[in-house]
Amino acid sequence: MRTLDEEIALYLQRAAESGELGLAKDYGKPFTKDPGWEATPEALRMPIKILKDAGVAPPEIALFHERARLRASIDAAAPDERLKLQRQLSELEQVLALRLEALRIYSMK
Repeated sequence: MRTLDEEIALYLQRAAESGELGLAKDYGKPFTKDPGWEATPEALRMPIKILKDAGVAPPEIALFHERARLRASIDAAAPDERLKLQRQLSELEQVLALRLEALRIYSMK
């Protein structure tokens, strides 16, 4: 039974032999760091880069966008609707805080 590293090496070898690997956007180019690379916890750098290269934002980004949308809605809402939106915002901020804390803890391992 092969290790995970051996499986990855085998997959990369096959992709290189078939020419599939050469089709990758940055194949053969030096690795370029994104502006936020150093600020990102080391354990999360590659997963976030993979998501970014695939055009997918981490789920926490969607939560930040939803928070901004709710804040704008609160400012524009009628007084009777404002309380409902403030509760939604409070719940969302709790979820966001827990997600960010989980990421912080994970990145310290």
